[in-house]
Amino acid sequence: QVQLVESGGGLVQPGGSLRLSCAASGFTFGVAAMSWVRQAPGEGLEWVSSISGGGTTFYLDSVRGRFTISRDNAKNTLYLQMNSLKPEDTAVYYCSRSPSGSDRGQGTQVNVSS
Repeated sequence: QVQLVESGGGLVQPGGSLRLSCAASGFTFGVAAMSWVRQAPGEGLEWVSSISGGGTTFYLDSVRGRFTISRDNAKNTLYLQMNSLKPEDTAVYYCSRSPSGSDRGQGTQVNVSS
């Protein structure tokens, strides 16, 4: 069955960086479009970024230029490099095969605070 396991979250000061990872299994990762979504406290799911099977990338306006999505098909792993983090980036981050986050994993918590 499809399994997505996120990792790499933590507490970071504003302006800091984190790299999230998502280990995928149970489907043909190399041809699948993949996405990152997030959920801030008390809010709904928000799409953050997507990457096609061919490597085309898409970003939420508020993270473009700060976040970079990438994939390593040999390792069945999706990444999200997050730089210049802001307090408003605080959320649980999930990877998913859908921009809606419908089959997301358990998530990894990112806290941006001084």
